[in-house]
Parts: sequence; structure tokens; C-alpha cells
Amino acid sequence: MSAEVSREMNPSREDFAALLAESLAKDDLFEGSVVKGKIVGIEKDMAIIDVGLKMEGRVAMKEFGIGGKPGDLKVGDTVEVYLERVENALGEAVLSRDKARREESWTRLERLYEKGEKVTGVIFNKVKGGFTVDLDGAVAFLPGSQVDIRPVRDIGPLMHQQQPFQILKMDRRRGNIVVSRRSVLEESRAEQRTEIVARLAEGQIIDGLVKNITDYGAFIDLGGIDGLLHVTDMAWRRVNHPSEILNVGDTVKVQIIRINPETQRISLGMKQLQSDPWSSIEAKYPVGARVKGTVTNIADYGAFVELEPGVEGLIHVSEMSWTKKNTHPGKIVSTSQQVEVQVLEVDPQKRRISLGLKQTQENPWDGFLTAHPKGSIVEGPIRNITEFGLFIGLDNGIDGMVHLSDLDWQKAGDEVIKDYKKGDNVKAIVLDVDGAKERISLGIKQLAGDPADAMAKYKKGDAVTCTVTSVSEAGIEVKIADSELTSFVKRGDLSRDRSEQRPERFNVGDKVDAAVISVDKAARRIAVSVKALELAEEKQAVAQYGSSDSGASLGDIFKAAIKKREGAEDGE
Repeated sequence: MSAEVSREMNPSREDFAALLAESLAKDDLFEGSVVKGKIVGIEKDMAIIDVGLKMEGRVAMKEFGIGGKPGDLKVGDTVEVYLERVENALGEAVLSRDKARREESWTRLERLYEKGEKVTGVIFNKVKGGFTVDLDGAVAFLPGSQVDIRPVRDIGPLMHQQQPFQILKMDRRRGNIVVSRRSVLEESRAEQRTEIVARLAEGQIIDGLVKNITDYGAFIDLGGIDGLLHVTDMAWRRVNHPSEILNVGDTVKVQIIRINPETQRISLGMKQLQSDPWSSIEAKYPVGARVKGTVTNIADYGAFVELEPGVEGLIHVSEMSWTKKNTHPGKIVSTSQQVEVQVLEVDPQKRRISLGLKQTQENPWDGFLTAHPKGSIVEGPIRNITEFGLFIGLDNGIDGMVHLSDLDWQKAGDEVIKDYKKGDNVKAIVLDVDGAKERISLGIKQLAGDPADAMAKYKKGDAVTCTVTSVSEAGIEVKIADSELTSFVKRGDLSRDRSEQRPERFNVGDKVDAAVISVDKAARRIAVSVKALELAEEKQAVAQYGSSDSGASLGDIFKAAIKKREGAEDGE
């Protein structure tokens, strides 16, 4: 017998210690790792597994299942388990299939996550905020927002079904995995959309299914891809809401208007399949024609009237009434009301028709002119006073204006207007009526006649008798006898003698003789002067009763003239 065999048969104390240490070292290497074992028995719901340590361990059968379902195992099968400890208090190995699978899965999942590849898993439970997914041993969290592209009301059909997921985040230290089913669907849909878009073309007519309706339009399923049918492209007429025309589930024929290759958005139209009512609009609705329509919408700036399906015109607020200028259109017409309107303007390019409501009614300015021709006297209350005149209320709610310059012949308008107040009833003469501009010009000063007519009988040099109407430091205001003409005599024209050029020596009501020194018919002004009359009389007296050559004094000449005048008066 050799020495080596002898040592194995009869080991020394040192040899035994070395062998024991080597064995223990091998056992330590198993702990915390995944090992292979054979199923040697199945008792109730436990599998007895021999992992080659001269002892067995027990693992629950449910750990070999997926999604909580028990595994399909039999005696003799080889399985991989995780060795937590070599021996417990019962002398058995502590094994775990869950941890073995988790270790395997984490290693595999990390590799797939780095490559961005999809993984397969099973949704098996609902938790707060989402669901749990079994990724072949590793449990991941599926947020509720990542289940599908659209909100899912019933998750039942998706439970316990093998399906692909995309890993969004992994943290091995914390044991967290977040996955998404939605991203897989979006990727698949994007590929599908690309294929479908490639088969479509602008202008193509296609059948689609109404999938969803919103305030601004409807989404049409074109067989795997949605297109938007905007409310403005549903019909040529005004559509307040898509539900007036479509219902979810309807099959409709649409035309592809536009395809955006970058966003893969498809715009659809229904009205494009019908003839455009605006193509011959000018012939149908010539300017000046009167037509009937229905009020469809009312805004602050006017009312829309439908003349035929797809053709609407606007009655601007300024064209609704001859007299109601600051009234909201809703107080003149109402929605669904049938109205007669007149076509004012047609613009086929901008698809606009301007309509007028007031044009179908009599122009009150024209009617006023018929009832009150120029020169007629009218009467009414002062409705408004402005810086440029008075507005007087007349028939049928219209106003006439008296300009400042037509208030008084002599006085300034801005002074005379202070004598009037709102509500006063006044008379005026109709000067002009402009129906197109909706203007009536009135005059108050014309009621007293035109001073220019009274001035016709006066000429420069005429002697006139005046009555003093007012006295001021600058002179006196006088009224010419037997007329309505007035004049102002300046201080320097009150006398030929400087000492007598004092306005205070006159009193209101005094009679004064003066000479006309100017007549301005255009300005309606006549000027008189006491001084000019005295100079004229002096000149006449000198010529008649003496001269400087005869040797008579000026006093003698005046005395003779006065004596002759007095004699003539006595004779009368």
C-alpha cells in the first residue's frame, strides 16, 4: 500500500483539519448564489430539492409558477434555486426559487435595458397608482398612465397575459423597475401610421369612421390612423357644433385636404365634396338686389344672415337702422328671424357679403324733405348742445342741427348759444337736407329775415335816425329806425368835437342822428357815425350860406343854417 493511500485511509489530525476547512470553504461559496438542484420529492405544496450538499431544502411550489399560478413540476426535474444558507435549525438547506429567478432576471433585464430592447411580462396585480408586472421573476411597476395610449376602463382583458413592455427605469440597489406598455403601443402605432400615411395622398377621397367628437371638430378613423375633420370643413354653411352633422360611429366620406409628413397629421374635409356656393355668388346676389334670409348669429358689431346653405352675409350695426345708432343688434333683430335685406357689397375672394337692413325701409331724411321742403319752419326740443351748434329733435326720431353761425346775424355764435338749454322748444327754418349723409341743416337767425335785404335801401352818406340800445366805454350800440339793423358807434365817431366824444353823455333810448359810412352786405353789417353826419352838414352849410372868401364867420354860417331849418320846421 502506498503512502498516499495510507494517508487517505488513516488521515492525521492535520490532514483532517485541512479537509474540513476545504469542505467548509466550498459550502461557503454556495451561499448567496444560484445553484442547480434535483427535485427528489413533492409533498403537498412543497418541492424537496437536493442541491448536492448531502441535505435537501424545501421550496413552495407556487415559487415555480408565473403570476401567482403554481408551477408544473415533477420528481426528477432539475431546477435552479437561490441558496440562502447551507443549514438551518432543522438541518435543511434554505432555498428560494423566487430569488434565483430574480437574480437571473435582473442580470438579463439590465442587459436588455442597456440595449433598449423590449421585455416580456405578465400583469398580475393592481396596486396604488398602477399595476405589478412579473418579468420572469423580477417584479416591475406599471404606472396607470403607461398602460395604454388612451385611458383603459377595464384592465381585466390585459391581466395574466404575456405581452411586451419597455423598461423606463431600473435601480438594482433599491430593487425598482418601472415599465411601460404604452411606449410599445406608440412605437407600433408609429410604424403602422407611417405605412398608412405612405398609402394616402392629398385630394384622395376615402371612407372613415367617426371616432370622437369635440367642440372644434371630429376625429375620423381611416383604418389605423386618425384624421381631423375641422368644424369649418364639415359644410359650407355655418356649423355651431359638429354634433349637428355627425355622431360617433357614423361612416362618412371625406377628402384628404392636407398631410403633414413630419407630424403625420391628416386634415380632412367634407364640404370639399360638394360644389362651392360662392363660385357664382356675384351673379346670384348682385349689388342693390333685395333678398330674404334667416338671422343665424348676433354679435356686438352686427348680425349674420344666411341667404342659402353655405352663404352668409353680415349686416353691420351701422346698416341696421336709420335712427338707432347706438343700439345693440340684438334689440333690432333676433336669431332665426326672417328678414329682407339689400346687398351692399360682394367679395368672392374673401367670401364676404355686406348686407343692409335699413335700406329696405324708407330713408327718414328723404321723407322729411318731402314733408318739410327747404324754407319750411319746424319746431322741436333741443336734444343736445355741442361746441359747434344745437341738435333739435324732429319727426321719426331724426335730428336737425343749427350751426353756431346760424344762431344770430349780428352776435357771435359761441355767445348766443349760452342763451339756450337742453329741452327748450325752438323754431327753425329748414336750410338743407342731405339724405345720403343723413343731415338736416336748420337756421334760427333766418326766422328774422336776412339783414342784407334790409340794407339794400341804404347807401354810404345817407342820414339816419338811431335809437341808443346800450352804452359802453368804447361807444354806443344803436338801432336804425324803421329796421332791425343795429350798429356800433365808436367813441371817436360820437362827435366832431373831441370834448363831446363821451359815451356817457348818451342814455339808452336817446335818439341820435348819424350818417351811414359803410354797408357790407356779405358780412350783414352797416356802420354809422355821428361825427360823419356833423361834418357833412357843416360842409353843406358852408357851401350854402357862405364861405371863407365872403368874410362870414363859421358861427354866422351855422346860425343862418339853423334859422332856416327852424323856419322850415315852423312852416310845416
